[in-house]
Amino acid sequence: MDSITLGRVTVTLPKLHEPGLYLSNVSTLDSNRGILQDFQYADADLRDLDLADIRLITGRIAGLRASRVQFSGMRLDSVDFDSSDLGSADWSDSKLSRVAFRNCKLMGATLTGLTLDNVLFENCKLDYTTFDGIRATGPVVFSKCILSEAVFTNCDLTKVVLDACTLQLTEFGRGKYQGLDLRGNDLTAVRGVAQLAKVVIDRPQQAELAAALMAELDVTYGDTLDDGR
Repeated sequence: MDSITLGRVTVTLPKLHEPGLYLSNVSTLDSNRGILQDFQYADADLRDLDLADIRLITGRIAGLRASRVQFSGMRLDSVDFDSSDLGSADWSDSKLSRVAFRNCKLMGATLTGLTLDNVLFENCKLDYTTFDGIRATGPVVFSKCILSEAVFTNCDLTKVVLDACTLQLTEFGRGKYQGLDLRGNDLTAVRGVAQLAKVVIDRPQQAELAAALMAELDVTYGDTLDDGR
């Protein structure tokens, strides 16, 4: 399967099963040439993983565990991450095209200045992660992800799809959200409701957004006041 459709978008996935394609096993993701292509990197348990100004093209990263991750200035094309724990990664100023994250952990991570085009997050744990200046220039889907207490700020999530995600105290700061598809999610505990102009929801979710807004405004209902107040 080279694509997945959710909501109104279709994400093109990494093409790793093309006839004649062979992925070579590698022991590191770094390269003196600044480019790593047609590779498979599996079952690494690292203390530190630092990558800068490198391009990863057509590859699979599976079973990677790293305590400290720092990525910057990277370009990823047709790369699949599976069952990997990138911890509280610091990932900045990179472009991801046709990239899939499946069953991965990026808990407490800081993702800054990433450009996403045909990117899928599926069954990922993204609790407490900060998305700062993320820009979706093509289809992007978060499916069945945990985004509890995650923060989106200064992001362009135009036409992004969040499907069946956990949005407990997920905060939406200033940004562009036109066409952000929030159908199929419980919105009662999201924060930053006032920022979500022109998003897509189902009619029953109106009550959920109203409940989230009331909680955010910390209103007091008159029938709960003591007499004389």
